[in-house]
Amino acid sequence: MGRKETKGPGQERMKGKETRKRKNFLKKEKNKKKSRTHSLLERPAKTAGQHDKDAFALTFARVYRMAAASPSSPPSNAAATIPPLPPSSAVHDGPPSASSAIDFLSICHRLKTTKRTGWVRRNVENPESIADHMHRMGLMALIASDVPGVDRNKCVKMAIVHDIAEAIVGDICPEDGISKEEKSRREQDALDHMCNVLGGGSRAKEVADLWMEYEANSSPEAKFVKDLDKVEMILQALEYENEQGKDLDEFFQSTAGKFQTETGKAWASEIVSRRRKNN
Repeated sequence: MGRKETKGPGQERMKGKETRKRKNFLKKEKNKKKSRTHSLLERPAKTAGQHDKDAFALTFARVYRMAAASPSSPPSNAAATIPPLPPSSAVHDGPPSASSAIDFLSICHRLKTTKRTGWVRRNVENPESIADHMHRMGLMALIASDVPGVDRNKCVKMAIVHDIAEAIVGDICPEDGISKEEKSRREQDALDHMCNVLGGGSRAKEVADLWMEYEANSSPEAKFVKDLDKVEMILQALEYENEQGKDLDEFFQSTAGKFQTETGKAWASEIVSRRRKNN
């Protein structure tokens, strides 16, 4: 038989200390588990509405992460995917609820913070935002002369929504290497998402109809607002040239001969005339 080893007092004390530590650890873990269980039992159950709000918060966060990928820098060439809305986003008629309205307007906030890509790439200091551009277009439609067959009030509305999808996809320019078809698809997906956030009622339909009419250039109002889009751009280019000594001739060249309305032609001619005088 082998010789039996005997443990000294020091080893016995060490073993006892380790045993006590182990027991204390297990006791603490048991108490933590019990505490978490009580907490869950005492917490009131979430209603269906609260679950929907949680789902929307996750959706909204994903939209913002996607939008953050293309603020004033070149947008990512990766296909933008709009996350689905929670099931509670039921379509209804009439104006949006207060909750839907604020959710929608919070997405539109990015229009105020996203700089127009064309100016950023030309190193313009403190360039205008997408919202700046749309706001002045709205003013242009408001002060323009009445034209037979053109609803000026509709033009004002169209001007302030024509770039609204850029709140999610960013200001995509030709230099980004994204095809017109892909750009249109991304913007359509973004618009659909925003209109669903708005509640999908009559106001959402109005926003969508105005946007699609503008994109298709399918009405006298759309042609008028398309001209205002170009007029606002060359007016802004002239202002940056005067204020910052920039040469932004490419913006004038890109719009030359492309105006569809008499108002557009007249206003563009006035801007070009003032530019010549300054030079």
